[in-house]
Amino acid sequence: MCESLLLFGLGMQEILVIALIVLLLFGGKKIPELMKGLGKGVKSFKEGMNEVTDLTKDEKDEKKDE
Repeated sequence: MCESLLLFGLGMQEILVIALIVLLLFGGKKIPELMKGLGKGVKSFKEGMNEVTDLTKDEKDEKKDE
């Protein structure tokens, strides 16, 4: 199997099985809402990580100035 088809160590067959299970559990109409919520969650997580990175950078700069 091609390395580019692997996602988190999963092959295409595993990804298709997971997608089928999600489709069966939530239905076709609910999936876009789930993906939208997941996207918002990822965006919020990235913003939080950037804030932490900025704070630590500021603290390092303050220690250098002392």
